[in-house]
Amino acid sequence: MAKGYIRMKTDQDLFNSDVKDLANAVKKLATHVIKLGSLGFGSTFLEWLAAFAAIYLLILDRTNWKTNILTSLLIPYIFLSLPSLLFSILRGEIGKWIAFVAVVLRLFFPKRFPDWLELPGAFILLTVAAPSLLADTVRDSWVGVLICLAIAGYLLQEHIRASGGFRNSFTKANGLSNTIGIVLLFIYPVWALVLDVL
Repeated sequence: MAKGYIRMKTDQDLFNSDVKDLANAVKKLATHVIKLGSLGFGSTFLEWLAAFAAIYLLILDRTNWKTNILTSLLIPYIFLSLPSLLFSILRGEIGKWIAFVAVVLRLFFPKRFPDWLELPGAFILLTVAAPSLLADTVRDSWVGVLICLAIAGYLLQEHIRASGGFRNSFTKANGLSNTIGIVLLFIYPVWALVLDVL
């Protein structure tokens, strides 16, 4: 009959076990940091991309995109998707001064106030005067993301209809740039919903 001996762990065995546990913990920490860091960077980058795509579409509307599409819907889209840094700057004193100047120009010098400043002026007024329920709660929730998604879907559908079909929206000279801008509007809300589900 073989005798079974219980081997006692030595200090070296305990040290090796601790090093292995520490290495596993560092690997898990690095994995989580990379995952969360890339998700945060991705969200911020896509927020900026969506806001610039909406501004790009507003500029196109004033230059060569003369259709019956409600481009004024881009104002609430920009309001809801504008990155927090830029939003807080525009909601502060700088935005109040810009809104004040815009209102004074519009009231006292209406002939000098160009038509192309109507929508940016409305955006500044919306940003400055919005109640905190909209500015803080709805903007940072899935409700704001769903509103952005609905606006992007509506604009894409109207653009395809105005272009004369799906194929024409990608093949016409001005249709392609508009379609790319509208498709970029989808990226941020879809990504934010995916992150909300995760």
